[in-house]
Amino acid sequence: MITALILFWPALAALLVLLLKGQSAKKVAFVAALVEFALALYATAGFTNETVAPQFALNIPWVESAGISFSIGMDGISLLMVLLTTFLVPLIVLSSFKHDYKNPNAFYALILFMQTGLIGVFVALDAFLFYFFWEVALIPIYFIAAIWGGENRIKVTFKFFVYTIFGSLFMLAAFVYLYFQTAGTGVSAHSSSVNAFYQLALDSGTQSWIFWFLFLAFAIKMPVFPFHTWQPDTYTESPTQATMLLSGIMLKMGIYGVLRWLLPVVPLGVSQWVDLVLVLSIIGVVYGSIIAIRQHDLKRLIAYSSIAHVGLISAGIFTLNEQGLQGGVIQMLSHGVNVVGLFFIIDIIYRRTNTREITSLGGITQNAKALSIFFMILLLGSVALPLTNGFVGEFLLLSGVFQYNYIFGAVAGLTIILAAVYMLRMFQGVMFGTKSAKTEGFTDLTLTEKAVLIPLVIMVFWIGLFPNTFLEISEPAVGNLLNIIQRR
Repeated sequence: MITALILFWPALAALLVLLLKGQSAKKVAFVAALVEFALALYATAGFTNETVAPQFALNIPWVESAGISFSIGMDGISLLMVLLTTFLVPLIVLSSFKHDYKNPNAFYALILFMQTGLIGVFVALDAFLFYFFWEVALIPIYFIAAIWGGENRIKVTFKFFVYTIFGSLFMLAAFVYLYFQTAGTGVSAHSSSVNAFYQLALDSGTQSWIFWFLFLAFAIKMPVFPFHTWQPDTYTESPTQATMLLSGIMLKMGIYGVLRWLLPVVPLGVSQWVDLVLVLSIIGVVYGSIIAIRQHDLKRLIAYSSIAHVGLISAGIFTLNEQGLQGGVIQMLSHGVNVVGLFFIIDIIYRRTNTREITSLGGITQNAKALSIFFMILLLGSVALPLTNGFVGEFLLLSGVFQYNYIFGAVAGLTIILAAVYMLRMFQGVMFGTKSAKTEGFTDLTLTEKAVLIPLVIMVFWIGLFPNTFLEISEPAVGNLLNIIQRR
């Protein structure tokens, strides 16, 4: 029952927010998001590692004659994604308090509706329910970006929408085909449950094309090179809160889809194409890093750095070893925390200076000591400094890739050097040196801004110093995933 409450609470709150006028909408949305986080913490307190089966499950016939159910539940991987989502959304809402968005009730209601879609993706145990929430999550972010975005928002958002819908149709086609293969797999009729899909015994040729149908949908959402071209423009043109939702949470939908619906359903297809996927992922690591080094716009720099980080996560999980999979899960958390923090700091700088150009900034640290500290901590987490959150994930991911192929591991390891180059170059250009005309009167963090950054910084050190807090939650689910793959 708690899973259903976590799933539907944001949607109910969104309906209430829609009825409000003026600035009260943001306050109610923030309180509702905090309640959602409290519900997730309550579920975490009742979660046990003694079983690999989904917990807090609810299974209600949806289209009973067709074997389609409203089936939801959480294993360790799902729970961590729910925690990430419910932790970040209140901070994303709070980060908007200094903005004066037109029609705030619609803006905040769309954020909460999107949260329901995101949670639905992470808890769905039925293929068509998963697809439903996959599309539900897309609709609010489309309108947020298209209505409150930058000058080129319509063109850029349309490209993002077309890319995502294109991939989704391939995923739906694969799900429909798999659904019709489920008769005789231990269920009385056709079924779209995840367990029915796991029991399918498809030949390698069939698994090969299904792999590409599913991978295309997930690779676009992540995004993995060369399916990334929608991402930098969308991140840049979207309002900061939409960029946070896209980078901090929504791209995790693609990674989660790989873990839940791709690797265990078509393992023979994965084995046929894994080397190509690893090559594409590692190209993304190097390509994203090099392009990030060349950027002068802060938002585009972080957008390309995200491509590099996601490329490493993709490479790690496709190694199909425990280190890579666990590294992918923990790095999803770390990346979400770091990228949301960095985009918020960029938003702070932009609101005070009206520019994101590195060459137009400089000397900010002279007037903003607190901002400098928070910025540096989040930056060090992104470059995987030991004792920060990024180190844990990247160490496990690189260990997994090295275990699979030492050449792949060596090339992927360039991410450590390249990330340090573009991140430290950014920090030096923005925070140090001589003040510019735009930074002369720069003011330090407000209380609200600190309230957003402090929880993020706490998580940087919590994950870095006590990673077992999270690794122990996901370990049984990761082990079960590996067992399913190996059995098939």
